[in-house]
Amino acid sequence: MKAESVIQFLQLCKDNNIDVVIDGGWGVDALLGTQTREHSDLDIAIPHKDVSRLGEILEDKGYVDILRDDTRDCNFVLGDTAKNQIDVHSYTFDENGNNIFGVPYLPEHFKGRGLINGHSVKCISAEWMIKFHTGYELDENDFHDTLGLCKAFNIPLPCEYGKFIAVDK
Repeated sequence: MKAESVIQFLQLCKDNNIDVVIDGGWGVDALLGTQTREHSDLDIAIPHKDVSRLGEILEDKGYVDILRDDTRDCNFVLGDTAKNQIDVHSYTFDENGNNIFGVPYLPEHFKGRGLINGHSVKCISAEWMIKFHTGYELDENDFHDTLGLCKAFNIPLPCEYGKFIAVDK
């Protein structure tokens, strides 16, 4: 997904009072302040109360559901004919900030700020983005993203990435 499409999507959400936090690869690049690689989609976190409205807005723009094995009420992908894909992760916090539904985000995850094409965006913080890039089968993109964040924010590289460093030598 191109940076211009990301900015257009974020503006659409802003115009419709939908609070978006960028996750995934675009979240990494936002934290780094520059696009470091191509992205097939845009991962977002939104309050679950906004899911229906977002779906209606995107449907009007030609987006449709893209069914996957992990599709759930709180985790699904919408795509358009231009091959833009929005990977939606929704959550619900109670009045005390406890996650009571959806993807298990916590309020402290959403403290990151970054830039996409010079536009300020909310994103997952660097510390949490690195933690989110562990605990599953890692690939080269994960290594690229995590190494960039670790260098930029002076955070130790998680031990799971040792196999990538051994290959580089």
